[in-house]
Amino acid sequence: MGISEEIMGLTILAAGTSIPDLITSVIVARKGLGDMAVSSSVGSNIFDITIGLPVPWLIYTLLHNGEPVTVSSNGLFCAIVLLFIMLLFVIISIAVCRWKMSRMLGLTMFALYFVFLVLSVMLEDRILICPISI
Repeated sequence: MGISEEIMGLTILAAGTSIPDLITSVIVARKGLGDMAVSSSVGSNIFDITIGLPVPWLIYTLLHNGEPVTVSSNGLFCAIVLLFIMLLFVIISIAVCRWKMSRMLGLTMFALYFVFLVLSVMLEDRILICPISI
């Protein structure tokens, strides 16, 4: 398809693997359980990062005589910093909405995701250059 692995993972794969979380969050939010919806989303992402990433890496290193998995991406450091900045904006947005899940908060979250996606793709395609490489 001509799409880099990084951009494919950032967009299509990320959206595809998040659909079950989305469905779960919608179901519990419709029941008025906003805390559960937020907790589910946060918990799911923590699980993905702390279990979903290292387990395949562990299996790979066990099968390949301890050879580490190389993770390389254009602007990886800046993408991680961008992720933390976005997290800060999400927290601020929720606080501004007085910790209530509203239509305005939903639209704000969509806008933040769109900004994150655009900036991440621009870093990956080297339209924006990260001054620090790892």
